[in-house]
Amino acid sequence: MYAESPIDPADMMTNLGLYIRSSALVKFLVIDDLYRRIIDVPGAIIECGTWYGQNLVLFENLRAIYEPFNKSRRIIGFDTFTGYTGFSDKDGDGEIFRQGNYSTLSEYQDYLAELLKVHESCSVLGHIHGEHELVRGDITQSVPAYFQEHPDQSVALAYLDVGLYEPTKAALEAIKPNLLPGSVILLDEFNWRDAKGEALAFKEVFAGETFKIEQSRLTPLRAIVTWGVSR
Repeated sequence: MYAESPIDPADMMTNLGLYIRSSALVKFLVIDDLYRRIIDVPGAIIECGTWYGQNLVLFENLRAIYEPFNKSRRIIGFDTFTGYTGFSDKDGDGEIFRQGNYSTLSEYQDYLAELLKVHESCSVLGHIHGEHELVRGDITQSVPAYFQEHPDQSVALAYLDVGLYEPTKAALEAIKPNLLPGSVILLDEFNWRDAKGEALAFKEVFAGETFKIEQSRLTPLRAIVTWGVSR
């Protein structure tokens, strides 16, 4: 029905709610929940496993809503943009874990960067650019390298949507020293048996640490970790 809609394309942009399903809408609600949790926590929002970058765009728009004058809230996305590769015996056997799955067109990174810039331009301080960054490469290397180059960068929110053991573990190890009390980590497949690598990596990296972990009330597969807070 979306493809055959009689609505003018210009009006469609303000009426997308006609066609969005609950399974897609809930993802918007989760992103909103996460952002409200870290409004008082300084630091960047990072996402490991961006795919088309919808979450990054949502984070930017929520920044414009909740913190219109906070241009220090950097938004950083890490992805290969070539899809899944390099599986290990600690990964699950879900259907999504196939070579090249979640790949994008070779030029897509440039398109996403421009799209983020356009969204940023629509905010109160839209004339100030440069607070978004897309880092292309193998997450096992790119995330540790980023924090080695930017040791001053604190992390308020880390959204991990990789699903595989090795990149998740490498990302968590690099992110952990940069967390602050109240920082939040979202583990996208923590409760999914077919993606066991994410849970295994988290348990190894955070063993013995102080944190609060809870199942997302909106999407049970996801787990929300709050650093430095105990139940």
